[in-house]
Amino acid sequence: LRSQAKECNGVRVPIDTSKPNPNEVEFDNLYLDMNGIIHPCTHPEDKPAPKNEDEMMVAIFEYIDRIFNIVRPRRLLYMAIDGVAPRAKMNQQRSRRFRASKEGMEAAEEKQKIRQEILAKGGILPPEEVKERFDSNCITPGTEFMDNLAKCLRYYIADRLNSDPGWKNLTVILSDASAPGEGEHKIMDYIRRQRAQPNHDPNTHHCLCGADADLIMLGLATHEPNFTIIREEFKPNKPKPCALCNQMGHEVKDCQGLPREKQGKHDQFADSLPVAEQEFIFIRLCVLREYLERELTMASLPFTFDFERSVDDWVFMCFFVGNDFLPHLPSLEIREGAIDRLVNIYKNVVHKTGGYLTESGFVNLQRVQMIMLAVGEVEDSIFKKRKDDDDNFKRRQKEKRKRMKRDQPAFIPGGQFSPQALGSRSSPQAISSPRQAAFEMRMHDRQNSTTSPSPNTSLTSDGSPSPGGGIKRKAEDSDSEPEPEDNIRLWETGWKQRYYKNKFDVDASDEKFRRKVVQSYVEGLCWVLRYYYQGCASWNWYYPFHYAPFASDFEGIADMPSDFEKGSKPFKPLEQLMGVFPAASGNFLPPTWRKLMTDPESSIIDFYPEDFAIDLNGKKYAWQGVALLPFVDERRLRAALEEVYPDLTPEESRRNSLGGDVLFVGKHHPLCDFIVEQYKTKNTEPVDMPPELCYGIQGKLTLNDHAVLPDQTVESPVPMLRDLTQNSAVSISFKDPQFDEDFVFKAVVLPGAKKPAPVLKPGDWEKTNNDGRPWRPQLGFNRDRKPVHLDQSAFRTLGHTMPRERGMPGMYANAVPLGTYGSPYARPLLGGQQQIPKLLSNLRPQESWRGPTPLFPQTPQRTAGAAPLLAWNRMLQSPNQFQPNQYQGLGGPMSYPQRPEDRMDRGRQV
Repeated sequence: LRSQAKECNGVRVPIDTSKPNPNEVEFDNLYLDMNGIIHPCTHPEDKPAPKNEDEMMVAIFEYIDRIFNIVRPRRLLYMAIDGVAPRAKMNQQRSRRFRASKEGMEAAEEKQKIRQEILAKGGILPPEEVKERFDSNCITPGTEFMDNLAKCLRYYIADRLNSDPGWKNLTVILSDASAPGEGEHKIMDYIRRQRAQPNHDPNTHHCLCGADADLIMLGLATHEPNFTIIREEFKPNKPKPCALCNQMGHEVKDCQGLPREKQGKHDQFADSLPVAEQEFIFIRLCVLREYLERELTMASLPFTFDFERSVDDWVFMCFFVGNDFLPHLPSLEIREGAIDRLVNIYKNVVHKTGGYLTESGFVNLQRVQMIMLAVGEVEDSIFKKRKDDDDNFKRRQKEKRKRMKRDQPAFIPGGQFSPQALGSRSSPQAISSPRQAAFEMRMHDRQNSTTSPSPNTSLTSDGSPSPGGGIKRKAEDSDSEPEPEDNIRLWETGWKQRYYKNKFDVDASDEKFRRKVVQSYVEGLCWVLRYYYQGCASWNWYYPFHYAPFASDFEGIADMPSDFEKGSKPFKPLEQLMGVFPAASGNFLPPTWRKLMTDPESSIIDFYPEDFAIDLNGKKYAWQGVALLPFVDERRLRAALEEVYPDLTPEESRRNSLGGDVLFVGKHHPLCDFIVEQYKTKNTEPVDMPPELCYGIQGKLTLNDHAVLPDQTVESPVPMLRDLTQNSAVSISFKDPQFDEDFVFKAVVLPGAKKPAPVLKPGDWEKTNNDGRPWRPQLGFNRDRKPVHLDQSAFRTLGHTMPRERGMPGMYANAVPLGTYGSPYARPLLGGQQQIPKLLSNLRPQESWRGPTPLFPQTPQRTAGAAPLLAWNRMLQSPNQFQPNQYQGLGGPMSYPQRPEDRMDRGRQV
């Protein structure tokens, strides 16, 4: 997919996103779960981190551009940043932020310790770079970072509406961190409320960008026929440089401080990292629905089969194996096939239940009890099988280590003679001074053979061979990692008693306490399902335990209450920061608020432990364990904050207030004149949004105090980016359609919705097709598209044509004025301002092969049937034809500078 700008004679030619989507599908709405973009742009794992906040903002702009170039929405772009979350989510946020702070400090201490040891032994390390560690905890509502991000995104949207032809008729909604709610759930709430409007197009094609697995469940919960998720392609085991010596091939703990080997013939790759362009994949939920329909269809039911209801039940059952609000049941591990087990039990028991488990987000507890008790009957066998599988895995790993030790070569040459991977694109280098290199290898081998101790030699405390011996030989499997002691032993009789005693510190015979745990968990299941299908049922509810009950404990749950208090309100942003931040991140809070985290006399000092235990709970890695943090008492927290609220400055009070969504349109949008008229008349009352002017979108519009207005300069919050002096975009506050608190959004397919053409064929369900070859899924959106194949001669031609040695470009482009290619339209630097530097200047040469040219011109086509003859379709058929020069500034088409490495077209379709 060509999603990056091309260069012609040194001038960047931006992609015209108004042209048909090269993926042969046209999307209407694009939703961005912004936190999934902010984190990898601010502290990436596979490339150098941005040097400052300005570079971070530019990286976020570039990421959005890349997604927009791929998806090319035609109606709506919705950007949602996580706002204040419900209390049920805050517990997980608290755990993550305390862990991040603890792990960051431990990593820094370990790095410093290893550094000192290496230098003491004469190792060679680059000088320690003095820079402040970026605390990712600042990506939380209420911080100055998030406030600045909102300003930068408002500027970015205004610039794009002014400069990019693909944004010409686009409606943009920004829901920043001041609007309460998680980003993905604000998106779902918007979709639900628009679906309930009479002007909604039931064949709207939605595309949601995000990496969280729960987005799949949320997409299924909408029952929209055309819903696609775009996410980064996951590539495990990406190489990372050592944090001490910046060399590849080892971690900090294995660093020896060896001199850096020459990179390339002239050391031209010395400061480069092997960074590959990030690729994206589409997840088509209509295809997943085909699989689920095949899996969940049941015959001879005592009631009418409804596929949509069975999908809702499947989503509900997935909550048992883990979600952001409840711990998973001990007997249900997703890697052990827990979802398949639940589906099989569901299909066996549903004949007895007399109906489905859920309906539009409400749970039938009597039927759920039957499913849970059926799981409880096999819990004992599940635990025993888990133990057997674990033992077998350890045995296989032990045998593998023995084989690797036995087959390991005694000596591996290094330097010029080091083995190279087959198929490497780098050209072989000429050997220089072979006799000297051979001599150095012999001396190195001799030194190793004389200093390395034999297997029977004992070592002293400093690691040197001990002449006296007297230390036992290590066991054969001593290289295996030590495992924590498991006191629960779920595979042995009495597991339930040991579990409740160790995890809850109560006796298993305490029936009252066990029922309290089960009731809280049942409330959680009802809350989560309501959250996915109807919105937040309660901002205050949370699960008050670190562990889940057993499935066999779900007896008598049919009579348990599942209602929630009405009228609950979310925390304010600074209050949430006090609830989720550790004391180490207190610098993001006002001074007197920060003192409550560290002062020994503080009434809430117990909320902020300096250290805390992590219970692995049967897992192997610390990140999988349970952080045993005290739960925050909301009443005590609010009482303590009442004393420090008067200390807030006006700026802090503004950041502590809850905001709303903002809608943006450009001058060519039919809604633009309507919004401008509201500002001219200074109408302070909310007005209904005309659906015929905006693709059927409905809601309330209110004048915005800090609006983007036509013919008014939009100041740049990033020093390197110019002000928008010729702005024609306009913004206004937007509020979704409101409904009564008891209103129920129906989880059904809307009338008029057209089912997408099936992708899977009957033969696709078998392991092999008619030709006896393994079945391969359809790639791309067009099933009739013929794939292009290259023979061996074509690959040889590419190998000769494409440059074999390519310098690695810099990670972040110069933050030059938007869309100007060296034009004088730039904003001059103020005195003392430093320009964002280019990290590297050696850009990758232009490739000579760009892939085949399409034989026929392609036009945008809806894949879900003909577009309905709604009012806004007629409105957009304007007699005024769009001229490209309308969107050109003084220096040419405006575009943010793409990362240089993104200029390379790989011809790959995602």
